[in-house]
This record gives sequence, C-alpha cells and structure tokens, in this order.
Amino acid sequence: MDIIKDLIYINKSAFNKTIKSLSKNWIIIFTGIVYTILNVAIFSLISVFLTGFLSILSGIIVAIITAAFISNYLYLLFNIINYDRINMQIFKDGFKYYLWKIYGVLFIAYLGRILLGILSNMLGGLASALNIVIYLSILIVLNPLPETIYLKSYSSWESVLNTFEFMQENWINWLLPNIIFHGVLYFITGNLITNIFTTHLSFNMVFSIKNIIIYLVGQGLFSFIMVYRGHLYKTLSGSTRRKRMFMNKF
Repeated sequence: MDIIKDLIYINKSAFNKTIKSLSKNWIIIFTGIVYTILNVAIFSLISVFLTGFLSILSGIIVAIITAAFISNYLYLLFNIINYDRINMQIFKDGFKYYLWKIYGVLFIAYLGRILLGILSNMLGGLASALNIVIYLSILIVLNPLPETIYLKSYSSWESVLNTFEFMQENWINWLLPNIIFHGVLYFITGNLITNIFTTHLSFNMVFSIKNIIIYLVGQGLFSFIMVYRGHLYKTLSGSTRRKRMFMNKF
C-alpha cells in the first residue's frame, strides 16, 4: 500500500508542477522545429564541405554537433525545472553548457559499441540476440541519464554510475509513468522513442494540415513528458519513500 500511495503522491506532484511549468514555458514545444531546421542546414553543409580527405573529420564533428543540440535541450529543461523560465540567452548558452559532459557520454557509448562489436564477432549467430538484450537493458537502466546530466553535477562517467544507482532505488516510480506516457505518444503519433537523448520528434516533411497538427500535438506531448521527467527525477532523487510518506502527512 505504501508503494501505491507513494506512486500517487509523486506523480500528482510531478503533474501539477509540469502543468505550471509548461503554462509559463510553452515555447519549448517549438524547439523541435528549430532543431529540425538547424539539423538540415548543418548536415547539408557537412555533406558539401567535408568530402574527400576531410571526410575523416566528419565523425568527430557530427558527434560534437549532436552533443551541442542535446546540451541545448537539456539546459532549457534545467532552467524550466529549477527556475521556471527560459529565454533567448538561455537558448544560446545551452549549446555549450553541457557540451563536453554529453560528448564524454557519447564517447563512452562509442567505446561500448566497439567492445560489443568485438564480442559479437566472437559469438557468431548469437550476436543479434545479445545486441537486442544489451540495447533494451541500456534503454531501461540508463533511461534517466539525461536528467542525471542536467540535474546533478557529475562527470560523464559518474553520471552513468549515478543513473544505475537511481534506477536501483526508483525503478517502479520511474518506469511506470514513462511507459504510460510513451505508449500514449506512440498511439497518437506513431513515434516510438528508442533513444534516451531524443530532443524532439522527427518530422516527415509532409506539409498537410493533418500531419502538421499531429506533429504539433505530438511535440506538445513530448515536451510535457520531458518536463514531467525532470520534476519526477528531482523529487525522487532528493528524497526517500519514507521521507515522502512522512512529509505527506503534514
């Protein structure tokens, strides 16, 4: 019964805070459009200028650009969760605020893929099953890694370790609302989020009224989910179930 009461308490609190935050910072819904335009422009330039010998630099540059976009979005969330505000200066600063921390995480993931590739070659036919198991495990166990990055002051590796610890203590409270929300998002838009560092929903460039409405509704729901996750993480990481039950009595 305590688990159920705690689930209701923390999700009610996160829901109310999210409604308040989005009512003041609804503009974050439209960052997906900005990111899409910037991505198309930047990667078009890369495909034009980084050819031939310079193509060896493209991997590093793409990783840095990817980290910059993730950094920007997480910094917007940081300011919404902690200060309930975002503005153009915050948007500009966001591209570099968590840049190297996120780049470090991406580099760790890169090393992990190399090791997994070596292991897959050794396993032969079992490699596909192993890849699926590892991918799903990472998607679940490291699901709150973005929130750890922008709400905690850890290094890249420490962020990964702390996320494991967070999930050991809060896996029910974290996974249940996330599964529900992402199920609703998939039902409405057909988008299944399989990347923990997703910053916006993809747009298929079909400019029909129906498609645009579905995209904006989906982007609104995605923004709600991400702000909700921030408030939920902050509540869970800053207290224990016993402490929350005690405080809920007053």
